[in-house]
Amino acid sequence: MASKLLRAVILGPPGSGKGTVCQRVAQNFGLQHLSSGHFLRENIHANTEVGDMAKQYIEKGLLVPDYVITRLMMKELENRQGEHWLLDGFPRTLVQAEALHTICDPDLVISLNIPFETLKDRLSQRWIHPPSGRVYNLDFNPPHVHGLDDVTGEPLIQQEEDKPEALAARLRQYKDVAKPVIDLYKSRGVLHQFSGTETNKIWPYVYTLFSNKITPVRSRQAY
Repeated sequence: MASKLLRAVILGPPGSGKGTVCQRVAQNFGLQHLSSGHFLRENIHANTEVGDMAKQYIEKGLLVPDYVITRLMMKELENRQGEHWLLDGFPRTLVQAEALHTICDPDLVISLNIPFETLKDRLSQRWIHPPSGRVYNLDFNPPHVHGLDDVTGEPLIQQEEDKPEALAARLRQYKDVAKPVIDLYKSRGVLHQFSGTETNKIWPYVYTLFSNKITPVRSRQAY
């Protein structure tokens, strides 16, 4: 069971708890958590060609196009051909999913279905440290000092897109783009959907699913 490389993908709208689930999967099963947002920030900071391309869109408040994200993620995946991994933030669109298919087919795709009211409540409490991408929630993961990043002491911000008036539009956009991706993986028999309002209640089911695919590196579930 452990000899075959496990390739997994997590899908979910903003505020669905993808980051928390990815962190727990990485801790419990030793998968590399590959976040498209993390790689984007790294490349922008390093002034790489793909980072400069992405920066032009982000500074205008536009979504980074498929061809830029795909180029970035293909390079990262080619460097990790011998690793178990969990993709977060990629593929977001059908075009990206088809690009991923040219390298490999995911063994496992998780989709998190969280009610709109829960997402709205979570995101209204979400503050971020833009340079690092660290995320805080005033309810369950507050910074040590209110309004300041734990590591650097720099100010935290609330993103305009996390404010309630912007969230409904973001969620509609996510559903429109994600539906073909979800349908694709459903048709391939690798999609597993989890619904709920609390990550801690969804997590045991995710843990069991991964346990059936790969031997845990820890003897019990880490929270």
